[in-house]
Amino acid sequence: MSPDSETGERGVGRSRLLDALRDDPSRTAILSDVDGTLAPIVERPEQAAVPARASELLRALSERYGLVACVSGRRALEARRLVAVDGIAYAGNHGFELLMPGEEAPSFDPAIEGRERQAKEFLADLDGELDGAGLRREDKGPIQALHWRGAPDERAADARAHEIAADAGRAGLEPRWGRKVLELRPVGGGGKDAAVAALLAGLDVSTVAYAGDDRTDLDACRRLHELREEGLLTRTVCVGVRSPEGPPELDEESDLTVEGPDGWIELLAELAA
Repeated sequence: MSPDSETGERGVGRSRLLDALRDDPSRTAILSDVDGTLAPIVERPEQAAVPARASELLRALSERYGLVACVSGRRALEARRLVAVDGIAYAGNHGFELLMPGEEAPSFDPAIEGRERQAKEFLADLDGELDGAGLRREDKGPIQALHWRGAPDERAADARAHEIAADAGRAGLEPRWGRKVLELRPVGGGGKDAAVAALLAGLDVSTVAYAGDDRTDLDACRRLHELREEGLLTRTVCVGVRSPEGPPELDEESDLTVEGPDGWIELLAELAA
């Protein structure tokens, strides 16, 4: 049975889960997706905004908890600019980039060395037709994203994106789907599952909470569950941030669910209290 907004982790109440996260904050990590989790989903990525209250809470939590980090599909520096908190870590580009507190530039996943331009070169031949198909291209370095939220004909744009994804797969790229977005990336490395493992590596952390709203966030949660099963973590709490466009498996696989970014921000406030 999937948990509801007041009950999580196979029937454990919300208040007990929060108590577990607050029990030993120095050995607890708070990890959060950005778009759709801290910032409401908007038609264009450049229009997104993280509420000031969310930034203030993350800043306060970073002073007490062992790790506070954002795991984003955006480039790491862009995620930090949007969240506006310098003292936390950022895993950007779905795990291809890692930006730790105090660092000026992110480190990149060595698994894609020499293939950083593969997706960009694949789309170069399609640039002339993308606008006509209702697809907007976002250049994220090794990852190239195609968006169609707000396109004149979203269904037609979605169909064209599926054709491009099939061609990209045959060209040796890995297509990844989000909410009205297709990302093309080099095969190997990256992924929010790899991102959370990299963020936690070498830290004395036993409890981790992760919040997200999309399928890629479930990859991160599954990796955390694996780390718990391997004995490397004691407790994991996956917080599903509900939305009308969220995948149905979000409810099924989350330990706790909240309604939209406001619900997650309220939960952060409880952790900071």
